[in-house]
Amino acid sequence: MVNQNRATRHRAAAVASLPARYRLEDLVKHFVKQLLRQLLGSPGRVLLLTVVLLAGPVRAQLPPSVPDPITFGYAVERGDLRTVTRWLDQGLDPEYQAAQVGTGLMVAAWHGRIEMMALFVERGADVRRTNRNGEQALQLAAWGGHREAVNWLLEHGAPLDRQGNNWGALHYAVFNGHQTLAEELIARGANVNARSPNLSTPLILAAREGRDGMARLLLEAGANPKSQNDWGDTPLTIAMRYDHLRLAKMISSPEEFEIAVKAPKESFGEAHRSAAVPSEIDEILKEIRAAEAEGRPSEALHKKLQATANALRRASPPPLAARQMPRPYVPPSMVITARRGRPGAERAQLMVDGQPAGQAGASTAAGGPAGAGGKAANRPSSEQSAAAAQVSDLLRQIRLAEAQGQPADELRQQLYQAVARMQK
Repeated sequence: MVNQNRATRHRAAAVASLPARYRLEDLVKHFVKQLLRQLLGSPGRVLLLTVVLLAGPVRAQLPPSVPDPITFGYAVERGDLRTVTRWLDQGLDPEYQAAQVGTGLMVAAWHGRIEMMALFVERGADVRRTNRNGEQALQLAAWGGHREAVNWLLEHGAPLDRQGNNWGALHYAVFNGHQTLAEELIARGANVNARSPNLSTPLILAAREGRDGMARLLLEAGANPKSQNDWGDTPLTIAMRYDHLRLAKMISSPEEFEIAVKAPKESFGEAHRSAAVPSEIDEILKEIRAAEAEGRPSEALHKKLQATANALRRASPPPLAARQMPRPYVPPSMVITARRGRPGAERAQLMVDGQPAGQAGASTAAGGPAGAGGKAANRPSSEQSAAAAQVSDLLRQIRLAEAQGQPADELRQQLYQAVARMQK
């Protein structure tokens, strides 16, 4: 009895010591506990039920260590090692995907940031992993001509050549004119006759872009001048289509070249030269990023970017379905082929020693690879950062699609929209 009185006085003193606004709430909680103890008979069950009743609803949330893909990509792009390290320390997956390009390792390779690449690889990122376009970090580094990044990746397990028909580092180095990088890759043993998804070899890409030095380098390394892509186009066909006569003469015999120069121009197919304007956009985009990174005004550059995009829109060819296709000229020495179920895809090829040297009636070009604050603010907004990364990524995809003879109209519309978002 004495102990019960002491306990009662102790509880009364404890309640009396609380601020007035808490007394009623605590008394209610105490009363509920006592009532439940009598009903359930177990203090443990009473405590559990009380906690559940008083805790309220629980809302699922992402851990604070997981950034959104746009923020993540921008941090990797600008080389923010401290922030990215903190995210990884807090449990971020080292294969986490940015909004554009791919994983953090791929974004770092795209921008040639070796320290950032090393951080991701140390935390478990796979150098052989591919993005949705089938590209690995090595090809993305090679696209930008980042020689040191390419060498670092090769020294850390990236395959020099791909298995099957895939874009390789040599394809991308040749396609974008990185001569020294191409020389280094060949010196390491890169396959000069490697095949892309549309069966193009590096020499076919050099012929499309008119890169005489690249073509000479590849021929000296053993490139096959009679290789064909999936449309049967050879390096000579491509060189003649794009009026690269000096290169065409280099990669053919005197007899082949003489026949080719006498053939009608239309027999080699239509040349699409729209890649020059996207390249100009890419250069302006680099200037914008450099200005914003250094805190310089970029409003004039944004206006220049918009004007260039508008020029691209006006200069773009109409959609493939709306184009009027010329009737092919067919000399007597040509062999005509067609594909079942594909009207309009007829092809006529000039034969020289059993090898096709030209084509007619092809509806698309063939060639190379396929698929990254306010206007005057020091730092762009997250929306502008995402748009800038998308512009870089779309420029690559457009060039690669055109080089393979694939439609790029939808990609171009996405490009225009991304450029517009950069101006907001």
